[in-house]
Amino acid sequence: MTLLDDAAARLPAMLEDAQRIIECESPSDDLVANARSAEVVADVLGGILAQASLPSEPERIVIDGVTHLRWRLGGPARIVLLGHHDTVWPHGTLATHPFEVRDGVLTGPGCFDMAIGLVQAAHAVAALAQRSGADAVAGITLLVTGDEEVGSTTSRSLLEDEARDADAVLVFEASGPGGALKTERKGTSIYTVAATGRAAHAGLEPENGINAGVELALQLQAVARLNGTGAGTSVVPTRGSIGTTTNTVPAHASFDVDVRARTSQELARVDGLMQTLTPHLEGASVSVAGGINRPPLERALAYPLFERAVRLAPAAGIQDLDECSVGGASDGNFTAGLGIPTLDGLGGVGGGAHAEDEHVDIAHVPHRTALVALLIDDILGTS
Repeated sequence: MTLLDDAAARLPAMLEDAQRIIECESPSDDLVANARSAEVVADVLGGILAQASLPSEPERIVIDGVTHLRWRLGGPARIVLLGHHDTVWPHGTLATHPFEVRDGVLTGPGCFDMAIGLVQAAHAVAALAQRSGADAVAGITLLVTGDEEVGSTTSRSLLEDEARDADAVLVFEASGPGGALKTERKGTSIYTVAATGRAAHAGLEPENGINAGVELALQLQAVARLNGTGAGTSVVPTRGSIGTTTNTVPAHASFDVDVRARTSQELARVDGLMQTLTPHLEGASVSVAGGINRPPLERALAYPLFERAVRLAPAAGIQDLDECSVGGASDGNFTAGLGIPTLDGLGGVGGGAHAEDEHVDIAHVPHRTALVALLIDDILGTS
């Protein structure tokens, strides 16, 4: 039996495993739900590993109330399989978007990002172990974090420490269009620009005020002018707030800024410009909080792994495996920032991440699982 045959035989169980994960709602900002989700994922993935006589009980690492899971399968980490169990979906989403399998398509909140990816990763490891013994997967760490969707504020050090000496990191975020693997992700910066003025009654003595809202408008224009000043660089003002009441000259106003760039040098350039913002109105002040959040996943660190995947893809029944560059960031950005070879987008094939049409094309699930198993086997050199 080939690894593809094995993965195809596993498909019914894989869909059941994905269902259990999807039906445990896991919004990132609810610590109780986060802990509950971690327990379900620990049980599901642990059960998959146990069937292959692998260690089933993960370490539960709780940092500031956020639960992360780690399975170390013997020896120092040579390959880190990286995923997350938190989602962007609020409580109650299952009532309007329940788990469903219909006409070859799996739907439900978090199915594409990234329940099916977690399931594929665990089944790929189990398939290798059942085929060749536990030694065939020695050196694998499966790390499932709990706060990727909100910036990995508690898990960044954990995943960087785990990956620091690894040969490769495989990230189980959803694939790109048509199943493309992600060989380039832009780095990100996040800022809050705040303007401070002086409050006054808007009707009685507006001349005594310093309007923070007007200062903010000028700062918005200055920041917007940074957009597109580098190849592929985006600088986008997003959420904002001004003042307290409708009849008061606002003393405080602020807006957030999302920055994406392909290189660390470009992120640093924009950061320098953001930090030099100065007030325009006499008596007003401006402050800038935040900075570079995730380094870029640069193609040079991903391409050798992608070449391996292309070579192995036919044995997984995949023809014309493609690569893509995306603007969104993932935890793979952090590991690539350490200089560790990192390949992303190994999760499900489908679409609609973070959107109401989120879905997984079921026909691809066995092929992706087999590809991951082949890639792990190739990296570990157990063939």
